[in-house]
Order: sequence, then structure tokens, then C-alpha cells
Amino acid sequence: MKHSLLLFLIAFTINAASAQRILEGESTVSSTGAVTIKGKRIPYTATAGTQPVWSNDGKVIASLFYTYYERTDVVDRASRPLIMSFNGGPGSASVWMHVAYTGPKILEIDSEGYPVQPYGVKDNPHSVLDVADIVFIDPVNTGYSRILDKDAKRDEFFGVNADIKYLAEWLNTFVTRKNRWQSPKYLIGESYGTTRVSGLALELQNAQWMYLNGVVLVSPTELGINRGDQIEAANRLPYFTAAAWYHKALPAELQKRDLTDVLAEVEKYTINEVIPVIAQGGFVDNARRNQVAEKMAWYSGISSKVILQHNLDVPTAYFWKELLRDRGGYTVGRLDSRYLGIDRKDAGDRPDYNSELTSWLHSFTPAINYYLREVLKYKTDVKYNMFGPVNPWDRNNDNTGVNLRQAMAQNPYLNVMFQCGYFDGATTYFEAKYTMWQLDPSGKFKDRFRFEGYRSGHMMYLREEDLATANDHLRDFVTKTTPKKGVPAKY
Repeated sequence: MKHSLLLFLIAFTINAASAQRILEGESTVSSTGAVTIKGKRIPYTATAGTQPVWSNDGKVIASLFYTYYERTDVVDRASRPLIMSFNGGPGSASVWMHVAYTGPKILEIDSEGYPVQPYGVKDNPHSVLDVADIVFIDPVNTGYSRILDKDAKRDEFFGVNADIKYLAEWLNTFVTRKNRWQSPKYLIGESYGTTRVSGLALELQNAQWMYLNGVVLVSPTELGINRGDQIEAANRLPYFTAAAWYHKALPAELQKRDLTDVLAEVEKYTINEVIPVIAQGGFVDNARRNQVAEKMAWYSGISSKVILQHNLDVPTAYFWKELLRDRGGYTVGRLDSRYLGIDRKDAGDRPDYNSELTSWLHSFTPAINYYLREVLKYKTDVKYNMFGPVNPWDRNNDNTGVNLRQAMAQNPYLNVMFQCGYFDGATTYFEAKYTMWQLDPSGKFKDRFRFEGYRSGHMMYLREEDLATANDHLRDFVTKTTPKKGVPAKY
């Protein structure tokens, strides 16, 4: 009896230990697959795993989860580009671009990006795996990634510069382990991920001696570039126009025109008229103020009365509530204003919830949990954090835009592409254009920047038409910025 009890206790102890929700510092699970892109079968190996983050004295303090796709029928591995992909938040996992944009599998949604059941994934015929291998990386506390050392300080991970520093070190190890030092290298980031990859461009060069060929900024943040309250207020107008155009809330004369044609006109008006008037504040002539308010109303779908009540500075949150207040009482989404929400009451100055984000979580969460466990066979009891606990986040000394320009100056190979949805109300497309204009005040790098806009929102690839177009733009960018053999990096 005692012997049986002892065996039971030993078995119970072992099972209890193995059932702990602790991430493995080192792990890999590999599988093979194939996807048809542009009519050609692309075979690949998918590796899901974890790789440590070490302290300065070589102690494992955290581990990052990653998914790495490598095409297997490549003869010349040295010339094969590698894309390193990050999402934002800053507490967001890599799930979004992984299973909706560039990876070989995408989630089951309808052609406009709305959830459908049964949940799952399907082949992505637009993936850029035909031209580049891709690794999707989850920073600490996102996805499965976790801090492992209970004594590690949170400020080693959770801040603009801390994030960049440890991720650069991690990427060095990854590139070394996967024998990718000879490959042309690219960073792609979405939302806060654009802050991350902009800073990484210089950190990788200066601290890891790793030089890039390209940085892709999807729905970028301000990158630490100060624009002042007045310019920020004025720069919202083109986004207001785009959202109003989508919901057919503009005057008939504008509504019948193509979106990009209207936006070009509004951008010009914003720069030449709205910014100067807002800059004059309370000392602008009343007649001039009223004239601009009327024109802003014409371009935005909301009344001049409301615009004047806000002193020409209408918050985006108010716009999301106001645009359709008298047109059915719906709110419009923050990250993608094509999505509609229903509030408890029509009154108020901001929506009750983000209609687009709840829709996305509806479809992404079951898809990624199914895909990682059942398709890629990476099984763990650690919870996959769509959004993880990373606050407080130290946003001080954000010089990522300046650093990106410096990286470009030091590296003649380095090019930058912006990808933005016109209906994104969080990181608006016109603010992205403004950021691009300010990144290089000298204008000397003008031919190394590229801007692409799409008729969708923050995650423009959720719309089927834009998924194809955006991947084609990315494919073209990688192809054109991978230099031919023997072409030197020099001015």
C-alpha cells in the first residue's frame, strides 16, 4: 500500500510540474507545407519555437516565440531575402500580419474582412514567401513570449529604447543561428511596430553591425517627429474626408468623384489653408475662420457648427461618434472606419467601444490558437496573448524617425516604404505622409521613399482586393531594393 502511494505521489508531482504554464526558453517544432503563389507551387518549412533573451552576464531572462517560414527549393540561399516582421501595440502579438497579410496561411474572413464561421485558416495566394523568407516575432509578454527570470526588471523590456535594444540583440542571434548573414534583410512593422523597426534600423547597424535593404512601415506612428497641436489638428481633415466618402456622407458633388481625386484636393487645402488658419488661433479674422469651417464641413461630412464649437480642432473620437449620429445613429471604427458600432445612446462625444477591434478579435483569436496548435503542432498551456501586459511603457526619448533617417544616411542600400489605409482613424494616412516628408528635411533621400495607399483601414490587407495589391507592392519593393550582384553601396 505504501509502495503504491509513493508511486502515485511521484507521478502526481511529475504531472503537476509538467502542467505548469511556463514557457520553454528554447524550443522548436518544424513542419513542411506548400502554397501556390502567382500560379507556382512554393514549398516551405515552418518552424515555430522560442529563443532566449539573455542578460549582459549571459543569464536567460526571457524567451521570445517566433514563427519562421523558409522556402525549401532555393538554390542560392545567400541572395534570398529575409523579412523580419513585428506588430505593434506596443503590447500586440505578431498574429495580425502573420495570418492575414504576408504569411502562407490567412484566416477565414469575408472579402471585406468581417468574421465568418467556422473559424480557421486557408492558403494565402498573395504571400510574399515566393520572393523572401519571413520570421514573425512576438516581443516579451505578447503571443507566447514571456519573462522567465522573476528578478528581471520590467524596464529592460517595456519602453521605446529598451524594446529596440533587446530585440536587436535577439535578431542577431536569430540571424546567426539560421545562417542568414549573407541574405538581404528587411524589417516590416505595423502601427507601434513602425516605431520599433524604425529604431531597430539604426540599432542593428550601430550595435549589431547588421545592415538592411529595406524598412516597411504599415500604418505608421509619428516616429517621435513633433508636429505641434495645430498641425495635428489640421492633418485630420483628409482622413475625415475619406471616412465620410466611404459612408456617402459628403455632398453629392464630392461623392460622385473618385476617392483619391477628392483626397488630393483636400490635402492641398489642408496644407495651404487649414494649417495657417489654425496656427493663428483666436486672432484669426472671424470671417476667415467661418469660411474655413464651412469648407471643412464640406470636406468632412459634419457640420460647420460642430467644427466652430471645437475651434476647428475636432477630435477623432468625436468624429467617430458624430459622422453618422443623424444617419442611423451608428458609430464608425477607430482603426478602420468602414466598421459600424451601436452605442447605448446616440448622445456623447466618443463611441462606447472600438467596433473594428472587436470584429478582428472575433476572427483572429480562434484562428491563431487553432493554427499554432493543430497545424504547426506547437502545443503549450501558456496563453497566447493577443494583447499582453506591457505597461507602463516608457515613451521618453523617442528619436526613432531621426534614427531611421540616420540609418539611411549611413547605408545607401536602405530604402523605406509606407503602406497606409485611407480609412484608418488612429494612424491616419495623411499623418503618415507628413511623417515621410519630415523624415528627411534635406530632400536628398526623396527617391528612396515610397508611399502606397489603400481603400481600407489600419490593417489594409483584411480587404481581399488590398491584400493582393499590398503584397504585390511589398514583393515589388523587395525585388527592386535587392541589388544585383556586385552593385556597391556608395553615393
